[in-house]
Amino acid sequence: MIENGASMGVDHTEPEVPEHSAGRRVSCDGERATVRYVGPVPPTAGLWLGVEWDNPERGKHDGSHGGVRYFTCRHPEGGSFVRPAKVSSGVDYLTAVRQVYENQTEKVLSEEISISSKKLEWLGIEDRGFESLPSVLLGRCEVNGPGADGEIRKSTPNVQWLDMSQSLLSCWEDVSAITQQLDGLEGLQLGNNRLRLTSDLSAHCRSFCSLKVLVLNSCDLTWPQVLQCAPMWPQLEDLSVENNNITELQRPDGALQSLRSLSVSGNPLVQRGVLRLAALPRLEHLNLSKTGLSDIRFDDTPPGSQTVLFSALTKLNVSDNNVSEWSVVDELAKLPSLSHLSCRGNQLVSSDGNPKTVHQLLIAKLGRLVFLNNCEIHHKERRGAELDYIKMFGEEWLKAGGGSQPSTQFIGQHPRYLTLIDKYGAPEEGELKKPEPFALKNQLLKITFAFPDDADRKPIEKRVLASMVVQKVKGLLYRLLKVPAADLKLTYTSPKMLGTEFEIDSDLKTLQFYAIEDGDQVLVRWS
Repeated sequence: MIENGASMGVDHTEPEVPEHSAGRRVSCDGERATVRYVGPVPPTAGLWLGVEWDNPERGKHDGSHGGVRYFTCRHPEGGSFVRPAKVSSGVDYLTAVRQVYENQTEKVLSEEISISSKKLEWLGIEDRGFESLPSVLLGRCEVNGPGADGEIRKSTPNVQWLDMSQSLLSCWEDVSAITQQLDGLEGLQLGNNRLRLTSDLSAHCRSFCSLKVLVLNSCDLTWPQVLQCAPMWPQLEDLSVENNNITELQRPDGALQSLRSLSVSGNPLVQRGVLRLAALPRLEHLNLSKTGLSDIRFDDTPPGSQTVLFSALTKLNVSDNNVSEWSVVDELAKLPSLSHLSCRGNQLVSSDGNPKTVHQLLIAKLGRLVFLNNCEIHHKERRGAELDYIKMFGEEWLKAGGGSQPSTQFIGQHPRYLTLIDKYGAPEEGELKKPEPFALKNQLLKITFAFPDDADRKPIEKRVLASMVVQKVKGLLYRLLKVPAADLKLTYTSPKMLGTEFEIDSDLKTLQFYAIEDGDQVLVRWS
């Protein structure tokens, strides 16, 4: 329970630790922690620090020892007692800058001028200094504060981007004491820190008056804490708060009103709160990936209409979530400005089980979409997807009454269908027949194997059974390439959907399972 291999009753001579060390940040063996207690831990002699680790797996207890509670931890095994000599309290900003950049400056100067005199090189560094640095990258450098008053403004006055991720800054006052001396600071990276909130937010607004981009990933923040800090960033346009403790999203009334981009990826969001972000009037880019999202509803408007919410939103990322209902896609179609959508890693399926069909349905249902999963939707691809959509659901349309007034139920499930009929015309009866099941078991496919990472190797054309498992395909490639099957990574593309590459991620499934068709191209890579 007590670290450093200390024996009970053995006297340890330790450096003096000021009383205000409680609450400060320290590092020990590469791990970050917050000091929660400074003092004795009987029956051992000497001074101990009770720390709460950022990584609770590093700890041993909850702040108690021998039946006495010395401090508290949120995690039952998130705390430890360590000797002061075992921890680092970090260095000030300017010391970190010198440690990172002085050697680099010496190297640059020695390359530019062939003078071996150390004195001249040292003078060159003094003359040049760090005044011209547009960015300062101090990630993992254990910065703990500003250093001497006013020296940052003199030494690095032109910094526009500052990275102090994984530092030992303890509170927003520490950050403010640095940034208030950087008048042109536009971007600030503070990921993997634990910053106590300040009681007087208004006192720090001038410290971030030019800030436009702020990264606070993995800082153990809640959304109310973000909103509490927001008045300090009056000009903020891009905020990333990924992998925090954000669950319930409150309306950001009067806060973050200049925000154009927000990423809450990796947070376990309560779904009903997502709509509250619509109170951000300029929001253009929203990242909701890896949040557990399964549903979103814009109840202010019926299917096929445009919502008044998120009027400026052009880019939306809902990848790696639990979206399984096509009605969610129809709801996204209500967004008036949506042109870019990332929707990988969800549970959307088509009736034929073909991932290509899922791709086509997304295009057909989202008429204003220009990019899907970072690939541009070309005119031919959109036309093909929309025509196939008309044919795919034409039989349902006829059963629902056909014409321009099918049943309300059909319109609810296919709000774009009538628009597509107006665009291309109603499907003919012969086109409404259901397609034959894809790929008979004994069907031969003509496949082209291409090697994008080996420019000198020509594509190879082969005929293979649709029922062949991927493992046997890799065996065939091994005989051709002499590359172990375990090292091979396969994807495929189709001329029907140019620019889209589909993964082949299981050796035990067939080509038919992946909906690979005659004329498709399999891309072969190896490590």
